[in-house]
Amino acid sequence: MTNLVHEDHTAIVTGAAGVLGLATSRALVDHGATVIMVDIDQDGLERLAAELGEKAIPATIDLRDPDEIGATAQRLLDEVGAVDILVNNAGILSNHKSATTTPEEWRNVLAVNLDAALYLSQAVLPGMRERGWGRIVNTCSLAGKNGGLTAGTAYSVSKGALAALTFSLAREVAGDGVTANGIAPAYVKTPMVMEQLNEAQRQAVLDQIPVGRFCEAEEFAHVVTFLTHPLAGFITGEVVDLNGGLLFD
Repeated sequence: MTNLVHEDHTAIVTGAAGVLGLATSRALVDHGATVIMVDIDQDGLERLAAELGEKAIPATIDLRDPDEIGATAQRLLDEVGAVDILVNNAGILSNHKSATTTPEEWRNVLAVNLDAALYLSQAVLPGMRERGWGRIVNTCSLAGKNGGLTAGTAYSVSKGALAALTFSLAREVAGDGVTANGIAPAYVKTPMVMEQLNEAQRQAVLDQIPVGRFCEAEEFAHVVTFLTHPLAGFITGEVVDLNGGLLFD
């Protein structure tokens, strides 16, 4: 068991039934936090939460629905009393470029990847500001910086906008003891990479990554625990690159 720096903290992690969300939920539980695991996959979510133990609470939400987000977030706040950490990690990958991006695809990707992060932040920020402590971490992407090597237009735009939301929130709450930061991973070992890219595409990407491998989910979760640590309070409005040297800026 690691140092329980989050023993008195409650976190929300979205996309918690996915590879990154599960690794993040596990890391925060290991650090002592109570973690509300949010996902649309109810069966998978409940099974994974049970594996993490009594400090993991499953909550099924369709993040495309603002009304459902608001109602469920309020219910959760009524139950747990306060949320100290919000990890906006849920995401939909789209590989379609502009010419083949449909209006439905555009709306769905932006709703989950961007809009939900705003609505959940609106729900938890009043309590964070009142208590004078809070951490928001947004899962951005290399695609938001370089336009997407393999990612499509809607995905790349959503992640670029999520970085801008991170900056806006950080500026707004900097004086309240609340930080807002992002992580921009590239090509983590998730189904998005391992199943939605073919072997030739994966090898082409690997050839461009200086460290010569894909990122592990646990490496992403480690950055989350760093940014949410009490000693990370002087870091805000930062988007941490996690890309194996694929992009320097």
